[in-house]
Amino acid sequence: MAIATGRMYRSALRFHQDLKSQLPLLSYQGALIQDPATGEISRHLTVPQNFVLQLLDYFEQPDLRHQLSVHAYIGDRLYVRELTPDSVEYAERSNIEPIAVGDLRQAMLSHGEPTKLLAMSQKTEMIDQLLVSLSQQYTVEQLYFTKSVATFFEATNPRANKGNAVKYLAEEVLGLQAENVMAIGDNFNDLEMIQYAGIGVAMGSAPDGVKAAANWVAPDVESDGVAIAIEQFVLGSQQPAANSQQ
Repeated sequence: MAIATGRMYRSALRFHQDLKSQLPLLSYQGALIQDPATGEISRHLTVPQNFVLQLLDYFEQPDLRHQLSVHAYIGDRLYVRELTPDSVEYAERSNIEPIAVGDLRQAMLSHGEPTKLLAMSQKTEMIDQLLVSLSQQYTVEQLYFTKSVATFFEATNPRANKGNAVKYLAEEVLGLQAENVMAIGDNFNDLEMIQYAGIGVAMGSAPDGVKAAANWVAPDVESDGVAIAIEQFVLGSQQPAANSQQ
C-alpha cells in the first residue's frame, strides 16, 4: 500500500511509517516520489521559476496580499512570507518549522525552484476565485492547480498530480497496469488518481465532483470506509459496478 498526499515529504513520513509501507512515498501532490527506506528519489518535479514569480506577483495584489498566507516548499522545507496565524497553525499541525523570509523570491533564488506553492485563506470563496481565475490564465501544460481542502489553493508542475504519480509508481516502478490499482481519495486533489485507477474509490465525505468520477463511493472515514473498500475490492477481489455507492 502506498500513500499519495499533498503534504510535504517530511510531514507525511510518520504516516508512511505507521502504515509500515514498503513502497515509495508520493508527496506534494505527487511532485516528489521518494523511498524512505533508501532515500532514493524516483522523481522530483518543481514549479518553473518564471511561473513562480508570476504567481507571487498575483498573490501580492493589494486586494489579496493581506488575506492570503503564501507558502513555498523548497528542498522539503517550508518558507513563508511571514508568520500569520494560519501559517503557524498549519506548521504546528504538520509538525514543521516554518522559515519566515519576507520575500519568497529570494528564497527561491537562494535555494532553488519550489516543489509546490500554496496560498491559504479562511475565506473559501477567495480560494475558489483563485482557482477559477488562474485556471483561465494558465494552460494545463503550464501549471497544475488544485484544492486539497477548501482553504488551500495549490500550484505544482503541470505533470505533478496524484494520478500521474500513481501511474508512474505502478507502471514504471512496480510493473503494473491501471487495472491492478485501487485508489481511494476524498478531495479534488485525488481526482486524477481516482480516474486512473482500475478501481477508483471516493470517500463518502468527498465533493460530488469527485464522487462522480469514482467507480464506487465508500462510507466516510468515521464509518471505516477505507477498511471496507480494501476488504471488498482487495481482500474480497470484487469488481465495483460503474459509479456505485455503498
